[in-house]
Amino acid sequence: MDRRFVILVCSAAMLGLATMAAAQQKTAKQCNDEWTADKATIQASGKTKKVFIAECRGQAAAAPAAAPKPATTAAPKSPKTAAPSPAANVKTAKQCNDEWTTNKATIQASKKTKKEFMAECRTQPAGASTTAAPAPAATPAPARPSTAAPTTPPPTSAPARQPSTAAAPPTTPPPATTRAPAAPAPTAAGQFSTEAQAKVRCPGDTVVWVNLDSKVYHFAGTRNYGTTKSGAYICEKDTAAAGFRAAKNEKRP
Repeated sequence: MDRRFVILVCSAAMLGLATMAAAQQKTAKQCNDEWTADKATIQASGKTKKVFIAECRGQAAAAPAAAPKPATTAAPKSPKTAAPSPAANVKTAKQCNDEWTTNKATIQASKKTKKEFMAECRTQPAGASTTAAPAPAATPAPARPSTAAPTTPPPTSAPARQPSTAAAPPTTPPPATTRAPAAPAPTAAGQFSTEAQAKVRCPGDTVVWVNLDSKVYHFAGTRNYGTTKSGAYICEKDTAAAGFRAAKNEKRP
């Protein structure tokens, strides 16, 4: 009988201690209220509501569940906002692709592939132009025609001074004018209206005359060199990229 009585007393004491411990722990409502009051600060520390409630329920009723708040106030926010800022100033793949589509002929004339152009473009700031560099290569072309232009007016002014009877003989010089229509304004980068301009671009390469209608190019000294209606002077090294082919019945000089 004494042994049973001792067991009963011990059980009652343990139950009482458990009840007291449970009474001292915070209720779910108290923890939920704390979450609502300090939601932003708790989330900034990386805790979810489930983790916070579980941690809060294990604390005593008098202890504040938001004790770790001071340690995690502003520290994690600065790296998150600073990380995306550098990438925001760099061109996107879509912007670079639009530049390639708009200036494809000019970029290909500089011997760049699309892959090389895209890699270079993606490293530049959003406001910079990737295709601005090749432009100076085409600027010498308009400057030199001014030297060739004065040569054509003298033949036209000479017949005007002579009488009408002498107008017939001076009409023989027009062979010089027959080549003029064969050199229209270049339609793409790397094409020139005079042979001298083409030699400036490629002093160590062969200059050829390309027929823009047939896509066939001819060498100097042949019948079609500089005489077709629609054509331009071009360096032979640039013909493959532009889709031109050599005439079958001509030999390279």
